[in-house]
Amino acid sequence: MTIKGKAYIAGAYEHPTRKAPDKSVAQLHAECARGAILDAGLSKSDVDGYFCAGDAPGLGPMSMVEYMGLKVRHVDSTDTGGSSYLVHVAHAAEAIALGKCNVALITLAGRPRSEGSSGTQPRSYGANAPDMAFEFPYGMATANGYGMVAMRHMHEYGTTAEQLAWVKVAASHHAQHNEHAMLREVVTVEDVINSPLIADPLHRLDCCVVSDGGGALIVTRPEIARSLKRPLVKIIGAGESPKGQMGGKVDLTYSGAATSGPIAFAEAGVKPADIQYASIYDSFTITVIMQIEDLGFCRKGEGGRFVADGNLISGVGKLPFNTDGGGLCNNHPANRGGMTKVIEAVRQLRGEAHPKVQVPNCRLALAHGTGGQLGSRHVGATLILERE
Repeated sequence: MTIKGKAYIAGAYEHPTRKAPDKSVAQLHAECARGAILDAGLSKSDVDGYFCAGDAPGLGPMSMVEYMGLKVRHVDSTDTGGSSYLVHVAHAAEAIALGKCNVALITLAGRPRSEGSSGTQPRSYGANAPDMAFEFPYGMATANGYGMVAMRHMHEYGTTAEQLAWVKVAASHHAQHNEHAMLREVVTVEDVINSPLIADPLHRLDCCVVSDGGGALIVTRPEIARSLKRPLVKIIGAGESPKGQMGGKVDLTYSGAATSGPIAFAEAGVKPADIQYASIYDSFTITVIMQIEDLGFCRKGEGGRFVADGNLISGVGKLPFNTDGGGLCNNHPANRGGMTKVIEAVRQLRGEAHPKVQVPNCRLALAHGTGGQLGSRHVGATLILERE
């Protein structure tokens, strides 16, 4: 079954907070839900499907549906880390196409900044996975796992620290226009490579921010979307694919995007060259370079050259990306950045991005998320969205 044209994103909301010591995670979820419902021009009683992931407190949808006072007939608690919310958009479209629900609410929220997360602690989730017993004793942390991937990419393809830095430079050019971004100062390549080394070859400015906050989306049937006074954002393609350690046959040179991207493009009937704006998961600068290659925007190994010289900067380069500043500068709520990738893609297609970074007449956008650890097991999820 294809989901092309079967559902629309009618509401999107990003929580403005970046530090919330006075709010619970459930409260952040509820505030995001309210924002997305209002943005769509709907009411809480219209929602009959609810989607959340492992960031939701308690028993996921069971707890949150009760907390928010929802009456739904379909729930989904698929958890693929940071890519969960792109997977949820696709699953919501499938559920709508099958008649399981009409208006699906998807929420994300978390407080990692208030709780002291830094990205340098050993990863705890997945500790009981069958093969984690062979890795967990060595204490892989998020930063050194991605540093390992970056080092391999440099070895295989000659990627340089300066090329990695250009990803941060582009994100900072966009973040300067976002009043809510954690890091609004424009940085240079020199600033990035002269920042403290965190996990060789990644410097502090190669790493994403850690923030509280969240976001939410409303996915609806086409006829409901058309009845609302909002620009129409149609889901035309989706793909999802896990990538693991393959029983020890580890290959760090590609990500799950190498599978999820082609699936999404095939369903949408478009090519990478057709995309006018891309939201690319940016937990680290190397994450962006890897995914740009795997999604087909350039050949494998050419990602470093592709991003250099400002090619990701809106109005300057060939592929405007993460025009809100992304995880590298804006926010990375709950240590799960996939939700905000969809939200900014929706803004671009609606023409509601900041005027300084809005892509003129943006009609076709891609959002991609990576959930898990790029250096070990993760899920890539890709969405192709179109303004009708």
